[in-house]
Amino acid sequence: MAGENRTLREWIMAALVATAILLICRYIFFAPYQVKGESMYPTLKGNELLIVNKFIYKIKEPKYGEIVVFHSKEGKDFIKRVIGLPGDHIKITNGKLFRNDKEVGESYIANKIDPSTSFEEVVVPAGDIYVLGDNRPHSEDSRAIGPVDEKEVVGRAELVLMPFSQMQQLEP
Repeated sequence: MAGENRTLREWIMAALVATAILLICRYIFFAPYQVKGESMYPTLKGNELLIVNKFIYKIKEPKYGEIVVFHSKEGKDFIKRVIGLPGDHIKITNGKLFRNDKEVGESYIANKIDPSTSFEEVVVPAGDIYVLGDNRPHSEDSRAIGPVDEKEVVGRAELVLMPFSQMQQLEP
C-alpha cells in the first residue's frame, strides 16, 4: 500500500511539473494568435490559429519578410510582414515596392497594388520597423498607421496550427 501511495505521489508531482513547464513556455516563449480579416491573404486566412514566438526578438532583431504580431497604438493586435528596418528608405512607385531604391520581389502578395498607386518615400526611424500586409489593397499597415515601434512587437509567427488541413511552418 505504501508503494502505491508513493507511485501516485510521483505521478501527481510529474503532472504538476509538466503543467508548470507548459505554462512557463506558454507565457514566456509562445502564444496563440487568431488571424482576423484577410489582410495577409493568401499567406494567412481569416480565423487561422497561429503559434507566435514571443522570445525570438529578445535575442535577435526582426528580418525582412518575417511575419510579426504587434500591438497598435489603438490597442489592437495586427499581423503583418516586415518590409523595412531602421534606416531603410521605403516607397511604392507605379505599384511596385522599393527598399533603398531597389525593387523588392514579392511572390507572396495576393493582389498587386494598382499600377497607378504610389506613395512618398519614408525613412524607417531608429527602433521601428515598416510592415505591410500581403493583401495590399485590403490591409491597414504602415502606409496608414506609420512605422511600428519594435517594443510593440509581440513576436514572430512561426506556425499555422489550425485548421489542421492548413498546418504549415511560416518561412520569411
